[in-house]
Amino acid sequence: MKPGQISLSASSERGAVSAPHALAAEAGAAILRSGGNAIEAGIAVASTLSVVYPHMNGLGGDGFWLISDGDAHTVRGLAAAGPSGRRYSAALFHDRGLREIPFRGGLSALTVPGAVGGWGAAFGFSRDRWRGRKSWSDLLESAYCHAATGFPLSPNQSHTLTRFGDALRQQPGFAAHYMPGGEIMPTGRLWSQRALAQTLGTLAENGAEAFYHGPLAWQMAKGLKAAGSLLTEADLQAFEPRWVEPVRTAFGVGEAINMPPPTQGVASLMILALLNRVGLNGGDHLGSELIHNTVEITKLAFKYRDQLIADPDFCDVDIASLLNPDFLDDCAREIHPLIAMPLPPIGPAKGDTVWFGVVDGQGRMVSVIQSLYHEFGTGVVAGNTGVLWNNRGCAFSLEPGHVNVLVPGKRPFHTLNPALYAEQGRVQLAYGSMGGDGQPQTQAALLMRVKHYGLSLAESVASPRWLYGRTWGEISAGLRLEQRYSRTVFEDLQRWGHQVSWVPGYSDFMGHAGMVARDLEGGFAGAADPRSDGSVAMP
Repeated sequence: MKPGQISLSASSERGAVSAPHALAAEAGAAILRSGGNAIEAGIAVASTLSVVYPHMNGLGGDGFWLISDGDAHTVRGLAAAGPSGRRYSAALFHDRGLREIPFRGGLSALTVPGAVGGWGAAFGFSRDRWRGRKSWSDLLESAYCHAATGFPLSPNQSHTLTRFGDALRQQPGFAAHYMPGGEIMPTGRLWSQRALAQTLGTLAENGAEAFYHGPLAWQMAKGLKAAGSLLTEADLQAFEPRWVEPVRTAFGVGEAINMPPPTQGVASLMILALLNRVGLNGGDHLGSELIHNTVEITKLAFKYRDQLIADPDFCDVDIASLLNPDFLDDCAREIHPLIAMPLPPIGPAKGDTVWFGVVDGQGRMVSVIQSLYHEFGTGVVAGNTGVLWNNRGCAFSLEPGHVNVLVPGKRPFHTLNPALYAEQGRVQLAYGSMGGDGQPQTQAALLMRVKHYGLSLAESVASPRWLYGRTWGEISAGLRLEQRYSRTVFEDLQRWGHQVSWVPGYSDFMGHAGMVARDLEGGFAGAADPRSDGSVAMP
C-alpha cells in the first residue's frame, strides 16, 4: 500500500488508524507518517472528528481513552467526562414541574465537557512517558484547517440534519452555525465553521487549559447563561480529567480491557465473560443461537448495570463482585438455550458517538470514544465560540434515591466505553462502536468474530449485526436484525420469544464500529465500518 492510501480495511508495517470519517483517519495517519506516536495521532483524530462529525461529538462533549504502550499490564484509562454544575439538582427540575431532564435547550446544558481536557492530559502523558515530540499546535492543525476553510458535508451529517433539523433550529445559535440561510445543507456541500476555527486557534496557541480558564471559558459561560443554562465559569475552572485503573476479564485465551464506572464498561465485560460460559464451540457467527445467547446475557448485564453503575464518588460500586467467577457462573445458569427471558425494565440509552483507534509502528495503541450524547447534543451553541454543548446530563435520574440521581458535582452514567484485547501479555486489538446500549453488544460481536470465529477485521466489522434495546419513543426494548440475516434466523428468534424487527442491511441504528490490530509477527491492520463515512488510513 502506498503512503497515505486510504481504505475500509488495510494492513501495513507502520501502524494503522480507524475512524468514522475519512478526513479524521487521514489526520491521524499524517501524524504517524511524520514521526508521531499513537497518542499524538489520536489527538489529531479526536480534534478533527470534532469538526467534521459535529452531530456525534465535539469540543462541547466528553471522551474516554484507553492507552497502551503494548504491555497489557500497563494500560491506563483516561476519563475525560465532566460533572453536573453546582447549581443543578433534581429539586431544580421538580420545582419547574419537570419529571425528566429535557433532551434539548439551555437547561439541559448541565455538565462540563471533558473532551478537550482529555486531549490535554493525553498530550502531557505522551510527552512525559513516551517522549512525544510533536507540538500541541501541530496536533490541532487538521481540525483548525477543516473548520476554517471548509470540508464536504458527510452523508451522515446531512441525513441527521434532515431528521432533527426542525427540532434543533430553535435552539440558541444552532441554525446560524449548522443551517446557513435556515436550510439543511445537502451531502457534499462545502461547509466551514469560522467561529469554531477561532476557538481552535485559541486552543492551539494557549493549550487545552484555555477551554476551562480565561477569555474563552468566560465567553462560553456567558453564552450558556443567555441560553438558559446554569453552568458557570467556576464549574469550568474546577474540571480536571482523571487517570483511572481499567477493568478486565478473561475471554478466550486472553483478556478484555475496558473502562470503570461511571461508564458501562463492566457491562461489556460481563457479556464477554458470560459468553465464555454458555458454550460457543463451533456454530455459526450468523446463526440464531449466538444472537439468542448474547441477547439473554445482555439482559442480565443491563439489569445489574442499571441498578449499580454511577459515579463512584457518590456510591460504592463493587465492580469485583460483578466479575467474580462464582457470580458469573450463577448468571450463566439463568440462560435458557431456547426460551427468551421476559423483557426487564430498561432505560433509553441511545447515543450518537464516535469511536476511533490508533496503533503506531512500536505497537503502542489507543482506543477512544467521544460524544455529545444525542444527535447534536443540546442543540445549544455556547455564544459566539462555535462550541456545541453536550446533553449527557439527561442521563441523570430525577427520582430520589436512584443510584444515578442528579446532584451537584456528580458525573452522569456514561454509555461510552472503549475496549482493548490482550493475549500473552501484549495488547493486540483496539475496538469499539458508537450506539448507547449497542456498544457492549457490538463489542461482543466484534471480538467473538475475530478471536472465536477467525474472521478478518473487515469481515467482523462489516458482517450483519443485531441490537437489543430501546430507542426514541419506545416503551419497551426490542431486538433488531439487519436484513442481511436469513429469514430462518428471524423466525427462530421469534419462536423463542424475542420481539424481533428488521432494519436495513447496513443500518446506522447498529452504530459505527472499527478495529485496529497488531499481530504477533509485528504487522498492523485496521477496519472501518461501511455503515459510516469512515476509513482506515496507513502511515
